[in-house]
Amino acid sequence: MKTLIMITGLAIFSHTAQADIASIDAAANSMDINKLKQLVVTEHDYSQAYANYRLAISANVLGQHQVVKAALTQAQNILEQLNESQANAENYTLLASVYGMKIAIEPVNAQSFGIEYANALTKAEQLEPQNPRLKLVQAIGAYNTPATYGGSPQKAVELANQAITLFQAPCDTICWGEAEAYTWRGLAQQALGNQAEALADWQQALTVQSDYGWAKFLIQQNKRNNQDS
Repeated sequence: MKTLIMITGLAIFSHTAQADIASIDAAANSMDINKLKQLVVTEHDYSQAYANYRLAISANVLGQHQVVKAALTQAQNILEQLNESQANAENYTLLASVYGMKIAIEPVNAQSFGIEYANALTKAEQLEPQNPRLKLVQAIGAYNTPATYGGSPQKAVELANQAITLFQAPCDTICWGEAEAYTWRGLAQQALGNQAEALADWQQALTVQSDYGWAKFLIQQNKRNNQDS
């Protein structure tokens, strides 16, 4: 009986977490700042940290810099507290993403944030080396890191390939990132001069997640560029 109760509880948790992530992604895809602020307050634990992370990204696009900093700080604090009690690869991977964004918006602190970013990725890889979101975050890092520090678009493509392969496994809890992986691979392909491959990746991102706003924007931008050339 205890085993049945435990299994039932885990199933409920899995479906709840998946629903929470889906709600956050839907708000983020439309850059619905008000909805994301609401989710930041109503969600708990990992979902709350993820909502803050997505709020920071949307607020950054809209130029709301104070919201960005506050949301990233909140996400960082939640994830660090979670890792003290239940360290896992998902917590560390999202924490690395938070530090990666902090590097972008606070370049004066890039060195210290860079150390924390690398530490979080190392711990995530030790815990779950085949986590698809880990490979996605590594791909993003490779794309944004200068060649002198080991980054490159080609390395980003290779890591995104690994992420996309790993995303094919069934998932019922924390499942974000597949459309994002195609989008980042497309950006890396574009940087390598492979425009057709880039466009195919962005279109595939919409096949995975039809409301994924960033892929839609990149496709529209590509269309405008072709019309102007």
